[in-house]
Amino acid sequence: MFVARNGGNEMEKLIEILSTIRPDVDFETEDALIDDEILSSFDIIAMVSEINVQYGIEIQVDDLLPENFNSAEAIMELIERMENE
Repeated sequence: MFVARNGGNEMEKLIEILSTIRPDVDFETEDALIDDEILSSFDIIAMVSEINVQYGIEIQVDDLLPENFNSAEAIMELIERMENE
């Protein structure tokens, strides 16, 4: 499992956020959330909205790329990039 640079608890926090939106998905192991069409555009919108609030960031439209949302690890990497900007 991916461990965020700022601590494993950040990944746990992200998994919890994602799981409240899609409790039927195993975000700890899934690595093709977009490619396998597991997440819908509505799921992504809900996730981005909650991530923006919980992490105090603003994910831009330009960041809404499949590679940024295919796994919890990819989403965490996006969050960390946004926090460092």
